[in-house]
Formats: sequence, structure tokens, C-alpha cells
Amino acid sequence: MSEFHDDYPSYEHMAHHSEEEGKTKRKALWRVFWYMLIITIVELIIGSMAPAQGWSGTLGLKVLFIGLTVVKAGFIVMAFMHLGHEVTFMKYTILLPYVIFMSYAIFIILDEGVYSGDPQNRTKVDPILIQQQLDLKNGHGHHDAAATEAHGEHAEEAHH
Repeated sequence: MSEFHDDYPSYEHMAHHSEEEGKTKRKALWRVFWYMLIITIVELIIGSMAPAQGWSGTLGLKVLFIGLTVVKAGFIVMAFMHLGHEVTFMKYTILLPYVIFMSYAIFIILDEGVYSGDPQNRTKVDPILIQQQLDLKNGHGHHDAAATEAHGEHAEEAHH
């Protein structure tokens, strides 16, 4: 009888393999767990250091995090979802859409640089939105007394 004192068969018996083979499979799964844990800890350390080091929002940091995430996703798919044991055609059928999506995500991240930087160099952002953001940063929003007064004058002209 098992250590839990039930009649449920052991994993090895249900999986139709020996105790030694079960130990090997469990050891491989634990190895994947530890690799993923180490990658996650590295991500957390880098993420917590990034603002202090001035790395936040840099292209290299984004690519690094995407790369580490892809590695973790690969571990999950290959080990826990058993894709590593599939035939080659099935692997490509599942992985090809993923590779296309990741290529698109990387393209978007690289293209994002066009939107950032100096407001005068932003060619894809409407100039009115840029001016509104600059006004808000400089404190010339709705709470500006001159703007409120001017708005009031326009409201009176509209009623007359």
C-alpha cells in the first residue's frame, strides 16, 4: 500500500514504466523548474535595478526581457506540454505561428523608437497631441486662470 494508505495505483504503474524511468522523468521536470526559477530571479533583479541604473525603457532591456520570456516559454512548451516528444512536423506546426508572432512583436518594439524621443522629431504623432502634452507638463491645462477666463469669454460670445 502507498504512503497515503489508499488504493490508487502509483504513477509508475499508471504510466507503464519502471521506477527508474519515473525518477529520470521527474528529475528532468525538476531541472526545468530550477532553470525557469533562475531565469525569473534574474528578470526580477534586472527589473528592480533598471530604474536606478537608467535602463528603463531602453531597447536592450526590452529585447533582453523578451528573450528571457521566450526561453521560459520554450521550457514550458517543450517539457510540460510535451512538445519535445512530438514528431518534427507537429513541432513546426505549433511553433511556426509562435515564431511569426514573436517576430511581429520584436518589429513593433523596434518601430516604437519612432514614437519616442524629442517632441519635434515625432513624425507619426499628431502635432496637436504633442502641444497638449507640452502644455500639461508646463502647467497650462484646464486649471490655468487665463484659459478659464478666455473660455468664459467664448461662452458669452456663443450665447449672444
